[in-house]
Amino acid sequence: MEKPKILFVFNPRAGKAKIRNRLCDIIDVFVKAGYEVTVYPTQEEGDAIRAVRDKREDYDLLVCSGGDGTLDEVVSGMMKCRKQIPIGYIPAGSTNDFARSLGIPKDMVKAAEVIAAGHDYACDIGAMNEECFVYIAAFGLFTDVSYETSQDIKNILGHMAYILEGMKRLSSIKSYKLKVNYKYKEKGEGGMETGSSGRIYKEAELEDEFIFGMVTNSISVGGFKRITGKYVELDDGEFEVTLIRKPSNPLDINVIIGALLNRRINTDHMYCFKTPEIAFESEDEIPWTTDGEFGGNHKKVAITNKKQAVKIRIPEK
Repeated sequence: MEKPKILFVFNPRAGKAKIRNRLCDIIDVFVKAGYEVTVYPTQEEGDAIRAVRDKREDYDLLVCSGGDGTLDEVVSGMMKCRKQIPIGYIPAGSTNDFARSLGIPKDMVKAAEVIAAGHDYACDIGAMNEECFVYIAAFGLFTDVSYETSQDIKNILGHMAYILEGMKRLSSIKSYKLKVNYKYKEKGEGGMETGSSGRIYKEAELEDEFIFGMVTNSISVGGFKRITGKYVELDDGEFEVTLIRKPSNPLDINVIIGALLNRRINTDHMYCFKTPEIAFESEDEIPWTTDGEFGGNHKKVAITNKKQAVKIRIPEK
């Protein structure tokens, strides 16, 4: 009987290159579970996309290890394939927000055991101007920290790299004038939201000046849990949106940060809502980031939720 096959794609430099010390143990878990394993270490940006998209063999499971950027590439490659197969994720980056949201263990060998014995979860994926992202698209304050911080610095400082780099920017906060169009779910009688089978969406528009915006499908962002909302589902076909308005004075910044970290929505300073689709338009180009990587400079951005588009292997409940 032919053994099921795994394509194992990993970033050898992610997270202090710790996978190098665990690689044999990880492969051993898969082999003992009855899999035949093909190993593919990435060498440069875009390698994971090509490895998945151009795979020549008929694999049963795709496993990736690295940071959120590696997972982003693997998912992007999978979305370009005719045949969809489940994805197993072994987190090895600095923050690993998406793994936290799915309950995937930080320990690499335990994460491999989850892949071998867990179950498949159909998860939403985002598309920004037709390019896929896994859990976040964002602009504004601190969003360039992740992709402007070198891998070597990330490896040395870990999560503190983002904070240290971000602190340098507080004295020169930039704001962006935006027109935002989005869909929202209409509530039925008694204020109850319509069910998934009978959703009725209405359209809304707002214009304002923002210092930060994020469209997310994650419980954790930047290592902070619940910053995206209290009732987050990763398979409901909707994003959580947070848009922070330009503060009128320096004291407002502390109010905004406190509101975010404690998830006490301050309507004077921010907009927070759920949506399956959202579009941004500005007169000037705005730099965006997707899953911690540079997502390009854009005047127009259209983001849509691809409901339950990929299957991720997660722990049994």
